[in-house]
Amino acid sequence: MSTPILLTGGTGTLGGHVLPLLRAAGHPVRVLSRQPHDSADGVEYVSGDLRTDQGIDAAVGGVHTVLHLAGGPKGDAEATAHLVRAARAAGVEHLVYISVIGADRVPVGWLQSKLAAEQAIAGSGIGWTTMRAAQFHDLVFKTVTTMAKLPVFPIPGGLRFEPVDARDVAARLVDLTLQSPAGLVSDLAGPRVYDMAELADTFLRASGKHRLRPPVRIPGKAGRAYRAGDNLADLRADRGARSWEDFLAGKFAHAAAQPARS
Repeated sequence: MSTPILLTGGTGTLGGHVLPLLRAAGHPVRVLSRQPHDSADGVEYVSGDLRTDQGIDAAVGGVHTVLHLAGGPKGDAEATAHLVRAARAAGVEHLVYISVIGADRVPVGWLQSKLAAEQAIAGSGIGWTTMRAAQFHDLVFKTVTTMAKLPVFPIPGGLRFEPVDARDVAARLVDLTLQSPAGLVSDLAGPRVYDMAELADTFLRASGKHRLRPPVRIPGKAGRAYRAGDNLADLRADRGARSWEDFLAGKFAHAAAQPARS
């Protein structure tokens, strides 16, 4: 049997799509998780915490390839540095990372942390592949759902997104993981660009809500970067297939199919 692929973030939204694709390709998978899980059907769960550097050396032992999906609003640079250290010591030969479009251009803390993680991987001495993706449909949906709970739905002027489906991202990442190290590859974004007003309108129509939508301005360097489209992919980017509208339709169809709670 081939050596396992170590998957970080395997219990998250993206990992939930990646894991079955790796298994369908015939590869055993070792999933690093802070919480214990039962191992079964070619999937081994190991306990560890990238933030505190606990259990990482054991997790990378005997591994040829690491697919690093774990991330959060802060701490990605430190967590990735811990993973790089352990992977280098264990002789890992391919480290694959999912980053965010605009990490090198938008002066926002969590994106700067993503860029620092990219740099740690590129300077690790390990063969590496990094793909930057646009915001997932799931994240945009969470954002507009939260904003729609307010009495008004503020619309940041000039803010645009090109949301991509997590399943499209997962398929591309698995392909890259099973190939040789390729460095920084093409960005992956959704089929089209939306401004915030479009995203708000489509969500409000689909959910049957009505809100006033006053414009607001994002201040400072971050606002200028977003208005300039520095968070958007360039013309060379790959494009996912599933649109925001298709994602919304699936979300609300699923909600309508759920039994009513008494």
